Amino acid sequence: MATLPSDDEIDRLARKRAGAKLGWYAHALLWLVVNLFLLAISDVGFGTRRWTPFPMFGWGLGLLLHGVSVFVLGTGSSLRERMVQRERERLQRERGGPRP
Repeated sequence: MATLPSDDEIDRLARKRAGAKLGWYAHALLWLVVNLFLLAISDVGFGTRRWTPFPMFGWGLGLLLHGVSVFVLGTGSSLRERMVQRERERLQRERGGPRP
């Protein structure tokens, strides 16, 4: 049977999750600012080439993967917890049931 987390463990996990989400929000804001800047300077004419979306898509893929790691697969996420619980149950069955 799983033990309930202590208040300190809950606080630590909550702080870790909040920090990860704030990191993603900062990443997304920086992505937006940099790509708007690149678009603006291409229209002003610092060069003869038009702005291309390739940096936006490349960095956007990184931002997407960062978001998945924070919001879907992060420590304590429901998906991760369900997978851990299933693995724990499977290992206990293979061992012959839970031991006291």
